[in-house]
Amino acid sequence: MAHVRNFSFAAQLRADASSHVIRYRKGRVRQSGRGLVFWFRPETASIAELPMDDREMALFVKGRSQDFQTVAVQGTLTWRVADPELLAARVDFTIGLRSGSWTAEPIQRIETRLAGLVNQAVLQYLAQAPVQALLDRGPDPLRGALQAALAHDPALGEIGLEVVAIRLTNLAPSAELERALQTPTFEALQQKADQATFERRALAVEKERAIAENELANRTELARREQQLIAEEAANARTRAAGLAEAQQVEAAAEAERIRTVEGAKAEAEQAHIAIYRDLPPAVLLGLAARDLAGKLDTIEHLNVTPDLLSSLLGEFRREASALPAR
Repeated sequence: MAHVRNFSFAAQLRADASSHVIRYRKGRVRQSGRGLVFWFRPETASIAELPMDDREMALFVKGRSQDFQTVAVQGTLTWRVADPELLAARVDFTIGLRSGSWTAEPIQRIETRLAGLVNQAVLQYLAQAPVQALLDRGPDPLRGALQAALAHDPALGEIGLEVVAIRLTNLAPSAELERALQTPTFEALQQKADQATFERRALAVEKERAIAENELANRTELARREQQLIAEEAANARTRAAGLAEAQQVEAAAEAERIRTVEGAKAEAEQAHIAIYRDLPPAVLLGLAARDLAGKLDTIEHLNVTPDLLSSLLGEFRREASALPAR
C-alpha cells in the first residue's frame, strides 16, 4: 500500500518496491513505475497502484465425473501482473489520495475471474472419465490440463495477467464413495492380515509341536537311560551277590576245612588218650579220675570213705601189685 502525505496545496506519495504506481492527469499517464516517490496535486491527479509480487489464491472445485459421482479438487494458483498499465485499464486499482488504499476490491475481482476459468477447466476434465479412472490417474494430469488451459486462455492475456503455477493437493470423491472405494482394498488388506495371523499362529503351533516332540524325545531318552541305569544297577547287584555268595562259600569251605582239621586233631588226640587209658589198670584210672575231680572242685568240706569203698580200693591195689613183674 502506498504512503501518502498531504500538505495544504500538495501531497507526496511513496510506493513500495513491489508496487507499480501509475499517475494520471487529464486522462493521460504522467508517471508509471515501481517504487516511485513524487509530489502531486490531489485536485488534478488520479493514481493507481498494482501489486507486482506473486499472489496465491486457494482453489476448491466440486464437479461430477462421467459416471455422475462427486469429486472435489483442492489446490493453490499463483498469478502475477504481466502488464500493469493494461491491467490498470481493465480493472480499477485506483487508490484514495488521502488514505493510500484501494477504493475498490481489484484483487477479489481478479481472483473471481481466475476461479471461474479454473472451475470451467476442472469441470470439463472431470466429466471426461469415470471416478475410478480419475482417482487412478491422480491430480497430475488435471494440473497439466489446467496449466495448458490457462496458458492459452486469451482472457488473461487481454487484461495483463499471467498464471505462474498451479499446485493440486487433493483429488478425492465424496466421503461415502471414498469409503465404498476403500472397502475392497481394506478387505484385501484385512485378508492379508488374517492370512499373516493364521500363518503366525500356524508357525506358533508348529513350534509348540516341535517343542513338545523335543520334550517327549528328551523324556524318552531319559527313561531309556534310567532303564539302562536300573539294568546296570541290577547287574551290578547280581554280580555283588554272586561275589558275596562265592566269598561266603569259600569262607564256609575254609571254616568247614578248619573245623574238620580241628575236630580231626581233637579226635586223634582223644583216640590217643583213649589208647593210653585203655591199657591202664583200673586202680590208676580211678586215681586219675579222682585227681581230675579234685582239680575241678574248689573246696572239700566233707569226705566220706566207707569201709566197702576202702576194701574195694585195697583189693584193687593188691591185684595190681601182684600182677606187676618182680624186680
